[in-house]
Amino acid sequence: MARFLVGSLLMTGLFLGSLSSCAPRQQTSTERFVAVKPVLYKVSAPVVRGGTLTVQGRYLGGPASATIRMGAAYDGSGGFDLPAAAIQSWTPSEITFTVPSDLPPGGAYVYVTVGSLKSNPISYSIGQ
Repeated sequence: MARFLVGSLLMTGLFLGSLSSCAPRQQTSTERFVAVKPVLYKVSAPVVRGGTLTVQGRYLGGPASATIRMGAAYDGSGGFDLPAAAIQSWTPSEITFTVPSDLPPGGAYVYVTVGSLKSNPISYSIGQ
């Protein structure tokens, strides 16, 4: 008898309202996706101007949605955005590029900005 009662209640839709809240809802175009701040954790060994530098991290985006800032101070001021022609390869976890020949020798910081989110700074060194 109890099985029949539960079955008939389900069939009549009395529990339907509470069960429908478990179903995934349709995403609307006004909902925003969660953006993740890029994180840099490794840079290749020091190189000379015109050499190849590799930066490793997470959530690095891609060349269409991100930029690389070189020669910046620790606080992100100064520096310049790397030209797109210098990029050799770009994945969400690694960027390899040619160091511009006019970059002054010495050390500075590099940042990756994806959309409006800027990564942590990571230092690099350019030899003569």
